Amino acid sequence: MFGCQNKEQFTIEGNIENPGNIKVVSLYEGDTKLDSMFFGDNNKFQFVRQASQSRLLSLRVGKNRYDLIASPGETISFKADLHKDVNDYLVDGSELSKTIQPFAKERNHRDHVQDSLQAVFSKLTANSTADEIEKLRAEYKAKFADELRNYTSKAVDFSSKHHDLAGFYAISTLDPEVAEAEIIAYADKIKNEFTENRYVTQFKEETQKLKKMAIGQPAPELISFTPTNKEVKLSSFKGKYTLVDFWASWCMPCRQENPNLVRLYNAYHTKGFDILSVSFDDNPGSWMRAITDDKLTWTHVSDLKAWSSPIVIDYRVKALPTSYILDPNGIIVAKNLRGEELADFLKKTIK
Repeated sequence: MFGCQNKEQFTIEGNIENPGNIKVVSLYEGDTKLDSMFFGDNNKFQFVRQASQSRLLSLRVGKNRYDLIASPGETISFKADLHKDVNDYLVDGSELSKTIQPFAKERNHRDHVQDSLQAVFSKLTANSTADEIEKLRAEYKAKFADELRNYTSKAVDFSSKHHDLAGFYAISTLDPEVAEAEIIAYADKIKNEFTENRYVTQFKEETQKLKKMAIGQPAPELISFTPTNKEVKLSSFKGKYTLVDFWASWCMPCRQENPNLVRLYNAYHTKGFDILSVSFDDNPGSWMRAITDDKLTWTHVSDLKAWSSPIVIDYRVKALPTSYILDPNGIIVAKNLRGEELADFLKKTIK
């Protein structure tokens, strides 16, 4: 009897050697903390959770992250030493957790590179001007973009070799900003698979939303109103390359980018480039003052509903600034280009 495992739950038991001042181990599902506990004797721990299907989890110990896939009925044995490399851990009792261990190493490397670049960036920009910060931001974004492209390639390769939740795990770690096409292709590939797994189902649903605003898709109609209450339709901008810029008067990165937009608008407007700025303000006075102060002479609209606006959902706006570039037919051809990236795009595209 004592050897039988409940088929509607999983158990993760293990110990952490040389934890130093760290006393707690936590169990996460995505960014959600499910549980945490203090180490017991000999730095041991145990988590027991209900589960009707396999779940993508991670153990967090200090700054270290250890990814696992726990399935109903499994008892997973885990062991790590904080004096050793984060990728040097032992896991038993879960074949899927063993399978993802090599790719988890790639994920940890990506996160380490990101954290290292962010630390250097923060140090360099501590006493910099807005222009200097923007230049450094573009430089470090380019450096990390190379890392992300390499990581994306590895994730796609790993998923192609593992037609199970291990392959799904690799794709689920990708950044939609960089790997939009790869995520959509994988979701289409598994549309009839893992139908009982709610985590995969959520991934498919989110990917369908991503697909609607993917590069190559027609931008949905956007109808809003100018400061003088004139109705404007995005479809009226067809025939020109159009930057749809989501911003707000209180958004400092948006305001810092505005001089660049003014310069590019003046340089390319007569050649077939236009801007439609959509404000997330809820105060008409602040909105109109910012337009005047920043000398923004193109079309501006807002429903003054801020984050309650339906535009948030329609255009997948999760942070400001967010932007889309549409070609003369209203097709999305680029996203979130700022500074020199936007200047380079316009130089190559508009003759």
